[in-house]
Amino acid sequence: MNTHTHRRLASANRRLLLRLALSAVAMFGFGFLLVPFYETICEVTGINNFLRPEAEAGARAVVNTQVDVGRVVTVQFDANLHDLAWQFRPLQRSVQVHPGELVHVDYEVSNPGDVAVTGQAVPSYGPQLAGRYFNKLDCFCFTQQTLAPGEVRTMPVVFVINPELPAEVNTITLSYTFFELQGRRAALRTRARGGAEIAVARGPAT
Repeated sequence: MNTHTHRRLASANRRLLLRLALSAVAMFGFGFLLVPFYETICEVTGINNFLRPEAEAGARAVVNTQVDVGRVVTVQFDANLHDLAWQFRPLQRSVQVHPGELVHVDYEVSNPGDVAVTGQAVPSYGPQLAGRYFNKLDCFCFTQQTLAPGEVRTMPVVFVINPELPAEVNTITLSYTFFELQGRRAALRTRARGGAEIAVARGPAT
């Protein structure tokens, strides 16, 4: 390899390295800028955090707080469906809790239809600022829920209210709205149809 070729390859390598370095810096900067954006969205919508799992935040709240037995907060529960042919309700309409106290309540959901459907529950709070002090350790809203035809499911919500909740807030409404994930229904139908076709192709067992 002559000197001219060696210099040309070295120059090309340097340019490639520079482009890769600039790409890495740009990706890092973009990811860094997304952090406050996602945190703002989560705060506004009442979904605590996509980046730090809400269950971990709730666990830290339980460890780091004490029960304020001198204060009682009423928590009301609500359930809604958005274009979803399910039945959905809280098993407790309201509870009275002390801030810092670990609380377990349940919701019930059922699918009276004849096909499997997947839904996602989204929480909201009233007043809205209460969402900052409402720490959930376990919640069906953390994951998608797929219900088979006729299935009835009891789903837990385990939470603790931060004792730093403003003194003027004595009542919190926790409301969930279930949305159907349309793509998942189509996928489930395709999977079920494919299974039926395989069974027909194989024929009856001998």
